[in-house]
Amino acid sequence: MDLMGSRIHRFSDHLCGRFPFKVSKLPVDAGFTCPNRDGTKAWGGCTYCDNRSFSPPARDRSVAVRDQIERGLAKRPHAIVYFQAYTNTYAPVERLRELWDLALSYPQVVGLAIATRPDCVPDPVLDLVEAYTRRTAIWLELGFETSHDATLSALNRAHTWAECEDAVRRARGRGFELVAHLIFGLPGETRAMMMETADRVAELGVDAAKLHHFYVARGTALEAQHRRAPLALLSLEEWASLAADVIERLPEKLYIERVAGELGNAWLAAPRWGKSTAQVWNAVEAELERRGTRQGMSRRKSHGFVPQV
Repeated sequence: MDLMGSRIHRFSDHLCGRFPFKVSKLPVDAGFTCPNRDGTKAWGGCTYCDNRSFSPPARDRSVAVRDQIERGLAKRPHAIVYFQAYTNTYAPVERLRELWDLALSYPQVVGLAIATRPDCVPDPVLDLVEAYTRRTAIWLELGFETSHDATLSALNRAHTWAECEDAVRRARGRGFELVAHLIFGLPGETRAMMMETADRVAELGVDAAKLHHFYVARGTALEAQHRRAPLALLSLEEWASLAADVIERLPEKLYIERVAGELGNAWLAAPRWGKSTAQVWNAVEAELERRGTRQGMSRRKSHGFVPQV
């Protein structure tokens, strides 16, 4: 990464360095559930979660996975099939193998991205994911959200930060890339707590991060809570400042897939910024430029390196 030419190590740049052609993600819903929905660990799912809100291309669960892939490939010359909705390793390995083989049966598919929870990657699943690295590019996306157990409990996540650390420890060095999903601005968390999460993730050795701002999706338990007692939500300006703080703490080599949650207005209750994804990226970049900083600068300073800006 040429840090003198960019303030953020973007996923798009990472893909350009990895593939000689344009690649985009193709989200699919393979019909999974979650252990905090079916009673294995909890009921009802995360308080903020309605998967229809962040997986709009795959929100009709009646559409077969094969049909979802074929429809998506009709619009893409090359794709990474993104198993996105719910917990995509929460099944027997035989079922996972069947789904991944199906996706890779299409020559346009050049990779798999698998979104899951840190408590749903037992060693047999990690062994299977590792085996597929001999065939294609693999991203394993882990929903950490925060490093603070009290917040995780309040969100009904039904896992702990220790389980996040354990998942990364067992998954590192297997030939696939690890992506951490993080939410900032969660109720009850101070800025210091959020920076602690950023610092802890920076030490884990993951390859990438997705930054999400805390928002309220329609149809969730959180929306009902927000209607009873409005939650403190960030403006775009506040988010740009917070995201810049986080990015300054993340290692330079780690790439950023998102700088905010992405949600269509049909599914968003609050906050409504009225900005495109590109405009939000630009706002975060502008904040880093205003400061004269870039990704990793806080870490470099803490280790005695002060880069020229």
